Amino acid sequence: MSAPLLSLDHIGLHLDGNAGRVQILHDITLDIAAGETVGLVGPSGSGKSSLLMVMGGLEQATSGQITALGQNLTTMDEDQLARFRRGNMGVVFQSFHLIPTMTALENVATPLEIAGDAQAFDRAEAELEAVGLSDRKDHYPAQLSGGEQQRVALARASAPRPAILLADEPTGNLDAATGDTIMSLLFDLRDKHGATLILVTHDPSLADRCDRVVRLMDGRIFA
Repeated sequence: MSAPLLSLDHIGLHLDGNAGRVQILHDITLDIAAGETVGLVGPSGSGKSSLLMVMGGLEQATSGQITALGQNLTTMDEDQLARFRRGNMGVVFQSFHLIPTMTALENVATPLEIAGDAQAFDRAEAELEAVGLSDRKDHYPAQLSGGEQQRVALARASAPRPAILLADEPTGNLDAATGDTIMSLLFDLRDKHGATLILVTHDPSLADRCDRVVRLMDGRIFA
């Protein structure tokens, strides 16, 4: 049996504030196989987004170990994590996180340029075409609808061909019809590039499209 692509071993996460320590995640152990699509579901405040951020090294776990693609993320510093994500992970946020002073084409090309890809703009143009935005490539985020901005974010996440795609409520700021379009695009990109997809969602119909659903409650996996 092959090793999991992503493995969480007794992961805990707490935050210390004026009111004392708040435990966000409790003893999370989870293995995800290459090519699997996993939905993280649960009520608001259950730790879904925090778990996704820990998986991506965007939040540092306070206990336990995370192994992704055979590398221990919990021993990496911020620079090492950024380099690892750049080559191996694509992240799609609910609030898009596009750079407002860059066009759609420049937003998609930026991670490719950082990675030293000489064909960054050609590849970025191809990715925008794949999400149906060829005619909007020279527009800035403020000139795009929410659905168009999320399509740019999808193109940016998938352009480096990551092994792992992480999506945090990618349809949360969109109307139902636009959200359905975005999710179809996300699953199409997964199929096209063979990525492992992990997504946070409140949408039961979207969770049903996943290979497996992981339910969280109060920072714990709830069977």
